[in-house]
Amino acid sequence: MSLEGPSFYDDATIFQNYMKRRERTDTPNDTLELPVVEELLGNVVGQDILDLGCGDGRFGLNLLKAGASSYRGIDGSENMVRVAQANLAGTAGTVSKGALEELRLPPEAFSRVCARLVLHYLQDLTHTFRAVSESLRSDGLFVFSVEHPVITSSDIAAQESGLRQNWTVDGYFNTGPRVTNWMGGKVVKHHRTVEDYFVAAQIAGLVVEGLREARPRREHFTDEELYNRRKRIPLFLVVAARKPPRADA
Repeated sequence: MSLEGPSFYDDATIFQNYMKRRERTDTPNDTLELPVVEELLGNVVGQDILDLGCGDGRFGLNLLKAGASSYRGIDGSENMVRVAQANLAGTAGTVSKGALEELRLPPEAFSRVCARLVLHYLQDLTHTFRAVSESLRSDGLFVFSVEHPVITSSDIAAQESGLRQNWTVDGYFNTGPRVTNWMGGKVVKHHRTVEDYFVAAQIAGLVVEGLREARPRREHFTDEELYNRRKRIPLFLVVAARKPPRADA
């Protein structure tokens, strides 16, 4: 049986596997995705930040240490929320459980919104992107990362054991749910094209001002062989979209 995003991470075995994986050296999240997200977010000093799909809260802790005025995390997984609350205890950060497809956010409450590797679990981005746009202040910034569409359109089910040596992209324009074998379970991820993410931001009234494919940079890797392997195919797509300033601003 395949699971949706939050329920997938609330499986005890899968959650344990995930936490162990996050502690490894040279993870794709740390070497590829995180540096680009931080670059596009820019200087966070004095910023009020909302983090959708906040995971274990360590990113929020780092944002607060970097000078963010406030941090609010939302995640659909009870396991993630529990760990994130523990990690952020005693800080200006808060974490709550919530479904991202049903977001209810205060208007113009945040100067930065981020969503790291969570949007590909959502069936429909329309409501989520609109809620983000409304929650951003004038000239606020939304930075999100997703699994690259080359990956979500790849035939993951055909993967053999060991390190993957080939990626077959098929049905790229057949968007929708794809079942992926991952960390000892089956999870539903929703494949979209690069264009789909771009258009979703536009429909929400946001202006895309940055797009990255998390190109590997040697200084982020301790392992030369792994660095060369990561240059074979893009794993992540990272987008920065800004809410236009009000005319009277």
